[in-house]
Amino acid sequence: MTVSTKTSKIAFISGISVPDSKLANEIAEFVRDTESSLLFNHSTRVYYFGALAGQRRGLKFDAELLYAGAMFHDLGLVPAYSSPTDRFEVDGANAARAFLRHHNICEQDIDHVWTAIALHTTPGIPQYMHPVVALLTAGVEMDVLGIDYASFADSDRNAVVQAYPRTTRFKEDILQAFYDGRGRNKRRISSARDYRQGDRVRGVHHEHRPSRILEAVVRSGSRLRFSCKHQPRVGYSGQPSDRNDQ
Repeated sequence: MTVSTKTSKIAFISGISVPDSKLANEIAEFVRDTESSLLFNHSTRVYYFGALAGQRRGLKFDAELLYAGAMFHDLGLVPAYSSPTDRFEVDGANAARAFLRHHNICEQDIDHVWTAIALHTTPGIPQYMHPVVALLTAGVEMDVLGIDYASFADSDRNAVVQAYPRTTRFKEDILQAFYDGRGRNKRRISSARDYRQGDRVRGVHHEHRPSRILEAVVRSGSRLRFSCKHQPRVGYSGQPSDRNDQ
């Protein structure tokens, strides 16, 4: 594992860094100004863990698209980007799509990011899809649940958390952010929908029910060890790559 810093805000961890591009810089600035530090740091760790997993698995992926997906994946928890009825995953995906369209990213690439965000709390499906979709979920599962923990080097895990720290009560804080971000009206709609489907959870009122992946946080204490025309973009190595080849 090697760690170096180009600036005080960008960490290089085993060859992985936040892409050095205008798009990535504007994504970081927008999300930093929009989300809490809890969600910003979580989202950045998701990018690093997803990119490290992709590097280890030998997957070819577009680092800018993965970064966009990681940074926007929880934006639907922010009131300004939360719709009255859609799931927060869809709200975040829609926000990412609007942002990327504004930056003239082609629709095929936007679709990959949209799908990655929309499915990031739906385990069992993303790993069979486009690398950006698969790796976003891998990053989320690692940072929130510690899934595939042993596949990451201790030095890499520690470097990611040192660069983008967790809160001391991260599991409780992320669940609270999820609950607060859904909003009371959306929880009522979700409750009514689940009731119609007969989808009961043992002893838990549906208004207070989290998504399945976040439900697992409560049970994961033993595993959560640390609290169109394609333009050349940046690959995971930090070098330009052509999305036509991906």
